[in-house]
Amino acid sequence: MCYEATRELPLEETTIETPMGMAKTKVIAGRKLAFVPILRAGLGMVDGVLEMVPAAKVGHIGLYRDHETLQPVEYYSKLPLDIDERDVIVLDPMLATGGSAIDAITIIKRSHPKSMRFMCIIAAPEGIKALTEAHPDVEVFCAAVDDHLNEVGYIVPGLGDAGDRIFGTL
Repeated sequence: MCYEATRELPLEETTIETPMGMAKTKVIAGRKLAFVPILRAGLGMVDGVLEMVPAAKVGHIGLYRDHETLQPVEYYSKLPLDIDERDVIVLDPMLATGGSAIDAITIIKRSHPKSMRFMCIIAAPEGIKALTEAHPDVEVFCAAVDDHLNEVGYIVPGLGDAGDRIFGTL
């Protein structure tokens, strides 16, 4: 997913030392990236994206979904100081109603990043629609689109609460 989300960024050639000798390879050219996981489930994606882009900075947006209203509630926001010089990729494994993604992107936009993208693993059509209507300038990268949301706002078939699954708090 990280490859797809960074595919259009310009590259430059560099030389690196491998265990077998020197090799010419391509790296992202002069772009400053920031990954911003939506806490807590988005943390499960950070190690993987940093493997691909180790020079990126990481910020954090803390939101949780009120189970009664299904609306996101902000409890934490910490972004790199130079966020206005960075392209941002927001991370959350699930895009269900779209509420958390929309609010996280709204919060980040207040700091005027150069550009923003949203990356998830599984989404519901309702969440994609809500996010793209609220933020048409933010491209969405998603590995799988499931069927629909159920009556309590979970993706069907989905996988339940991603944060609970990642951190074993089922």
